[in-house]
Amino acid sequence: MRFSLILTICPTDNQQKIVDAAKAEGVTGATLLSATGTGVKEAKTFFGLSLDRPQETIIMVAERHCVPSVMKAIYDAGDMVQPGNGICFALPLDAVMGLESQLSVLKKKVEKYI
Repeated sequence: MRFSLILTICPTDNQQKIVDAAKAEGVTGATLLSATGTGVKEAKTFFGLSLDRPQETIIMVAERHCVPSVMKAIYDAGDMVQPGNGICFALPLDAVMGLESQLSVLKKKVEKYI
């Protein structure tokens, strides 16, 4: 099996539906990290306090055959067509360790793509 790392940066209020959508498409878990950032449009401030929505970075490992459908599910669940609703990208992984307990679930999910 070959794996990819899927990184999603989204508003905190979208993170649960994004994780649920990714799991429905074959991801077996996710790590959530609080984040701050900057984009094309700078954050609005009021007396020096940021008024931007809190952000999350969601880190997931997915089998490569599942990546397109996982990313589409993330994009749709996070309504990422709207400005400020996040970004999602995938990077290939050369090596992964520690997924032994999840391999049976991953194999079943991949069967529908092969």
